[in-house]
Amino acid sequence: VQLVESGGAYVQAGGSLRLSCAFSGFTLDQYQIGWFRQTPKKERVGVACISKRLNQTRYADSVKGRFTFSTDATKNTVYLRMNSLLVNDTGIYYCAADDNLGFLDVIGSVLPAGTRLLKHWGQGTLVNVSS
Repeated sequence: VQLVESGGAYVQAGGSLRLSCAFSGFTLDQYQIGWFRQTPKKERVGVACISKRLNQTRYADSVKGRFTFSTDATKNTVYLRMNSLLVNDTGIYYCAADDNLGFLDVIGSVLPAGTRLLKHWGQGTLVNVSS
């Protein structure tokens, strides 16, 4: 399994970005896939997750109405469209994948630094939102 994120950038508050995560080694029928934001304390906050098996997309309350998670199975890529960015959205964004349906339950939660709760992680892409 491999996950490769891209699309992070420096942007002003109110702006938009689209993050991409190219994946290999599994299909979206087998794995749930999602995004986490790493805080300065290196905790990881669950931002959004898609489960094709359950036909569900879940967002953290802090991003509802601003972020949209989409998939392109033909390209083995998922996207996180981020609109109306806030300074608090700043962080390293990681793509993660796991075959455990419980993945959806950690969205909105804060996972401790160094977490191994989910099986597969990308290397991260930096989003820096300035005021």
